[in-house]
Amino acid sequence: MMLSFPARLAVAVSASLALAAGALAQAPAKKEEFVPQVGQAGKDVIWVPTPDELVERMLRMAQVTDKDFVIDLGSGDGRIAIAAAKKFGARAQGIEYNPDMVEISNKSAQSQGLGNRVKFMKADIFESDFNQASVITMYLLPGLNLKLRPKLLDMKPGTRITSHQFTMDDWEADETTMMDGRRAYLWIVPAKVQGTWRLNAGPDQWDLTLEQKYQKLDGNVRLGPLNAGLRETRLVGERIQFALVDGNGARRDFTGRVTGPNAMEGTMRMENGAESRWSATRR
Repeated sequence: MMLSFPARLAVAVSASLALAAGALAQAPAKKEEFVPQVGQAGKDVIWVPTPDELVERMLRMAQVTDKDFVIDLGSGDGRIAIAAAKKFGARAQGIEYNPDMVEISNKSAQSQGLGNRVKFMKADIFESDFNQASVITMYLLPGLNLKLRPKLLDMKPGTRITSHQFTMDDWEADETTMMDGRRAYLWIVPAKVQGTWRLNAGPDQWDLTLEQKYQKLDGNVRLGPLNAGLRETRLVGERIQFALVDGNGARRDFTGRVTGPNAMEGTMRMENGAESRWSATRR
């Protein structure tokens, strides 16, 4: 049976609509663009961004330069790592558990022309290796800071750590800043110097005992039959200083660096202004 032209047209249109409907049914739904929301739940914390002004202060506290590698733990929308690269010229990396946040952070870095200096990775901060960083930034809860603390203390002496709002319990901060009711803290990872050392200073050789709690330092030096206490002890990263009064009643001031797990060296200054080199090896 022959169909009239209008009928054939109707059939053709119906077939085209059916094909289009089938194609639409098979096509994947377009992914809705992710927009971060303040207070959204994360793996260990809710997301609350650090204000830009405090981000800049945290990076200035850490004295970030273009020679640094900054790693932000729990990087959220990426603003801290991006600021480290954009304003201070540092290389930076963010570690974030939420893949959507990682995606928008990488897009933001790319859009600002920072893709060669800033990278974001999806990972668990407690399972990540960040020992190569010279600066660590974070905005985590106190319990998470404490969980990370042993790993942070094992980093290279002199590594700077900044935290928005939350402390490291009894590891006192080296600096605290207050801005609009918010706190930022800085710690400098101290060298590990606790123990007994053989101190060589010119013709003199003594046993030096150091006691350490984080960056706080105390100790004594063996002068024949007596143990003399140390004065003005200070440990900042790998830099160390102390003073002692020797067996003749002369004060000696020592400044120097911890050059390895079992070695220190520096300059000793006498009261009369004379200077000489000193060194110490762990016994």
